[in-house]
Amino acid sequence: MTVTEAEIPAGEFKARCLKLMDEVRTTRRPIVITKRGKPVARLVPVEEPTPRRDIFGCMKGTVTIRGDIVGPTGEEWHAQKGILYVGEDEE
Repeated sequence: MTVTEAEIPAGEFKARCLKLMDEVRTTRRPIVITKRGKPVARLVPVEEPTPRRDIFGCMKGTVTIRGDIVGPTGEEWHAQKGILYVGEDEE
């Protein structure tokens, strides 16, 4: 048990369970539940997941197009020579 954890007997926890859960959620401080003075359980706040950014559109505005991206480049392609895959003998 750490210094910031509160202790509460099991009987009292049973009577105030919902209120204690709300308290743990708001204060983010765990509560140790005891039985006959010995710790038996710990009520801790749930770790809230960080919101994820949507993957679609996350790169918007990060790319700059310079020049014509559709027109021919002037390079000769293998397919123009009749080569179907790289490594095939060129004629």
